[in-house]
Amino acid sequence: MAELSSVDWSRAQFALTALYHFIFVPLTLGLSFILAIMETIYVKTSDEKWKKITQFWMALFAINFAIGVATGIIMEFEFGTNWANYSWFVGDIFGAPLAVEGIMAFFLEATFFAVMFFGWNKVSKGFHLLSTWCVAIGSNLSAFWILVANGWMQYPVGMAFNPDTARNEMQNFFEVALSPVAIAKFLHTIGSGFVIAALFVMGVSAWFLLKKRFISEAKKSLVVGASFGFVCSIFLFFSGDESAYRVTQTQPMKLAAMEGIYKGEHRAGLVPFGILNPNKTLGDNENVFLFGLEIPYALSILGNRDPNSFVPGIEDLVYGNSEKGVVPMQERIDNGKLALNALKNYQLAKENNDTKAMSEHRSILEKNFKDFGYGYFDDAKELVPPVALTFYSFHLMVALGSLFFLLFIVVLYLSMANNIEKFRKILWVCVFFVPLGFVAAEAGWIVAEVGRQPWAIQDLMPVGVAATNLGAVNVQISFWLFAVLFTALLVAELKIMLTYIKKGF
Repeated sequence: MAELSSVDWSRAQFALTALYHFIFVPLTLGLSFILAIMETIYVKTSDEKWKKITQFWMALFAINFAIGVATGIIMEFEFGTNWANYSWFVGDIFGAPLAVEGIMAFFLEATFFAVMFFGWNKVSKGFHLLSTWCVAIGSNLSAFWILVANGWMQYPVGMAFNPDTARNEMQNFFEVALSPVAIAKFLHTIGSGFVIAALFVMGVSAWFLLKKRFISEAKKSLVVGASFGFVCSIFLFFSGDESAYRVTQTQPMKLAAMEGIYKGEHRAGLVPFGILNPNKTLGDNENVFLFGLEIPYALSILGNRDPNSFVPGIEDLVYGNSEKGVVPMQERIDNGKLALNALKNYQLAKENNDTKAMSEHRSILEKNFKDFGYGYFDDAKELVPPVALTFYSFHLMVALGSLFFLLFIVVLYLSMANNIEKFRKILWVCVFFVPLGFVAAEAGWIVAEVGRQPWAIQDLMPVGVAATNLGAVNVQISFWLFAVLFTALLVAELKIMLTYIKKGF
């Protein structure tokens, strides 16, 4: 396994890049559809005010889009520089959705972006509207292929391991592309992007109302933002429910960390609010929570669609639970070591042209390959993700999502009643909720990625093995360079956006 400090710096660098990238991406995903809706209203009504409104939000979309692309490209290069072992092990699979993204979605996005941004009064209204919708669909298709790749890392399917090359090879493209984990992840991620964009439109519009500027344009934008946010929040609720169900079925350790469950139980309750006991460790008798509210049966329903079902805890997964058919981690570690040794012996037999031995070792490898990654560990406790970070991130995301839903209802009602500008406190809430949308999205991303640790590819490749064997100093230098660069890009975006917003519609 690579040197720990180098691996940690590589993880920190990728996390830094992903967190910054994920500031820009959700706004692009959601704002693209809001633009399409606003321009559709303009084309349907021929009201020039809607054209003016669409152009204002389109300029903010373009600023955010350009900086988001820059951070995304850097992230893809990091697979080659910092994660070379990972790229070798699964490049034949992981590369396919990224290539499809470049060929199909990115071309669709890039081609029509130029028409959308520069084509006003140069092409027909209908073609311009078509271009705006194509940009929205293309942006979200890009996200689809990226999340197919990420979904495969969480739930590897549709492939076979080739012991001659020590690489995984794709066997079924559609099984990879239509994996239920990938689909659930895609729907929930774009749903969060839609909600962030709705909060952004509401927050900026509320600021104009507070300043008593561009009242008509701001009120129209506010109605679109609140309506879009309300519908997307409902969508987000159902996609989140499906995501939690998929996590329970494919990554039970992640679910146990999300809910702070150490001992599994039937008719498991869900803890919507709780404070973890910091002294709790694996196998002791300490209480898990210092304080916690519980909704009976809810976790069994959420995870298995059955109120009486059993939900395993961290200790069941680590030590095993024979009554419930849960295999102990130590057994999987032993299986993994058999698989690793079989691969090594297979390659030695191949060098000696010993076909009989090759066949025997290949058979052992195939039998134990599902536990291949466990062979890199000696202690089952290393297979437990950071519980506190996963738990609090998950609950912060859910709490903020619930608050957003309530805010959309209130703002939509007051906007439809045509007196929203009288409720200045609500308008200020809209303004201050803009950054909270990004906080919720980042918290969700932390749940997805930290909750599956220590895996780069679930059950097959630990993060430590996936990393390139670089010197720690090299990664540290690039980490700080990227930190400065990304911060500068974020500051630049905020400055340009605020300058443009101050000018108004």
